[in-house]
Amino acid sequence: MIKYDFENDEIANICNNMIIYAVSKRASDIHFDPTENGLKVRLRIDGVLQDHTIVPIKYQKNLTTRLKLISNMNITESRLPQDGSIKDTINGIDLDMRVSSLNTNLGEKIVIRILDYSKSTEGLEALGFTPKNLTKIKRMIEVPNGIILITGATGTGKSTTCYTMLQYLNKEETNIITVEDPIEMNIEGINQVQVNSEIGLTFGRVLRSILRQDPNIILIGEIRDSETAKIAVRASITGHLVFSTVHTNNSLSTIERLLDMEVERYLLSSALTGIVSQKLARRLCKHCRKTRPTTSYEKAVFKEVLGKDVNEIQDVNGQCENCRNGYYGRIAIQEVLVITDEIRNAINDKNVNREQLRELVYTKDVTTLLQDGLEKVLEGITTFEEIYKNVAIDNELDELYDEDYEQELHDLKLENKEKNTQETSKEIPVKPKIEIKNDEPTDII
Repeated sequence: MIKYDFENDEIANICNNMIIYAVSKRASDIHFDPTENGLKVRLRIDGVLQDHTIVPIKYQKNLTTRLKLISNMNITESRLPQDGSIKDTINGIDLDMRVSSLNTNLGEKIVIRILDYSKSTEGLEALGFTPKNLTKIKRMIEVPNGIILITGATGTGKSTTCYTMLQYLNKEETNIITVEDPIEMNIEGINQVQVNSEIGLTFGRVLRSILRQDPNIILIGEIRDSETAKIAVRASITGHLVFSTVHTNNSLSTIERLLDMEVERYLLSSALTGIVSQKLARRLCKHCRKTRPTTSYEKAVFKEVLGKDVNEIQDVNGQCENCRNGYYGRIAIQEVLVITDEIRNAINDKNVNREQLRELVYTKDVTTLLQDGLEKVLEGITTFEEIYKNVAIDNELDELYDEDYEQELHDLKLENKEKNTQETSKEIPVKPKIEIKNDEPTDII
């Protein structure tokens, strides 16, 4: 926990230092949670929330007001939810911060999302696709028309993937127009439109106008309703390449979601080009990771899913000065589906049930999320526990995951830890706590 001098320092400096600290620690979100004793500040680092500091209750209102002020919110309105933003350059990195306020029974809760799209400028190769999936991606996005969907839960990097694809296609001879709410990142050479439902500027209205702007490529920030889905599909079959995102878990559920949105089967079957589903898992620290034997459950999963006999895998080994809890950063787990003629015919046939469609979608040519994750476990990029936590193992093997596996895993890790301790007398250094000093406050707002 970091201690701030609320009595002697200005609230503006403390607010700035909190943001600077969060950025330096690669946090994706800053949570300001009201409690009975004050405002608890938590940081989400590598997908996990951790306590940062406590703001005394007598300074809670001041800090909340400051955050709303620099986010261009109405500081006199505390009953209704509000959205705002902060834009700045910190340590040479251009960052956009989205701010959201919500009134709770103990006061206003504020969350700052720190958006860092630097990866989108590094190219498709930097997104973690396997060579097989990368080839599929390049083949999909180079078609002249159709719709490509990026799917996943909130915070799984869908926007980063979309922007990277647009950067790849952003050429002088191409007219690219985006419809977003909000605009996440400004891209030179691309026409971006901000939706404003308060004045009637909805996704549907903007999309109808865009089609008269002679676009080659259209990005729809998110397909949220039936109207947007239908317009997006119709745009893609009239000679446009359309990108969008959907909150679904995998390729199969994405097709089902669009059908539930009452998109005509014959239109969807002819328009859909491909689906990219992704999740994020924490990346193992390269400096302190250790090899351990696999458990009987893990062996069974590797054998069933990958057809491989795996006796050892990489795992966390505490933490070192380079990481936190054995992890550093996150890696994408991906599933890339290219729509084939067989899948198109199945989508167009209302008599095809879910299981028949699943068999057509998940052929040997498709690497599922689980398969991609397990392959990255074998490469030492992430851990089996991360994959199990993020990807459902949808078969009878999951029934074996019980207290016996937990105990076996605990015993293996304990045995491995004792072995490593005997082999080296040098103890892994633990990162010391860092205190924020306000002698030289840095104004970032």
